[in-house]
Amino acid sequence: MDLTKTLQDPVVEISKLQVTDFDGLFRVANDKALWADHPAKDRYKRSEFEKWFESAMEYGSTLKIVDRTTGEIIGSTRYYDYQPGQEVAIGYTFLSRKHWGGETNGRVKKLMFGYAFQHVEHIWLHIGPDNIRSQKAAEKVGAVFSHVETKELAGSSLEYCCYRVDKPA
Repeated sequence: MDLTKTLQDPVVEISKLQVTDFDGLFRVANDKALWADHPAKDRYKRSEFEKWFESAMEYGSTLKIVDRTTGEIIGSTRYYDYQPGQEVAIGYTFLSRKHWGGETNGRVKKLMFGYAFQHVEHIWLHIGPDNIRSQKAAEKVGAVFSHVETKELAGSSLEYCCYRVDKPA
């Protein structure tokens, strides 16, 4: 499974994040309200976002989400915890607030799920327990709550609600 494969539909494109994407992605991230329900509530600050971006670039499979109608970066996501033939997680996802509640997250997940299910049986989404908006969004794309687990993600050991999506029969 190529964790940085470019995926697209008529509205969104998901492709590997590049160093040159910093300014475009920070324009999205520089929104305090975006991070209100997130464990990293200060990520809207440039210094905090720079740390995240550096980590994202080191990780190597972070993806940007682009609105194909405008050409603008509207968010980011990634595949991680890949176990060949078994499972992969999708997360670290954020979208500009103008794309909340509409079809964008569903389009992104449809593309990512479709590609992942060519290689794995299960997809995991790890969501902070206070992030009710993201939990509802996960359920909207077919994820089912499984359990709560303490995981080390992005250098922090935190409790996450784990949602699972099984490969369609």
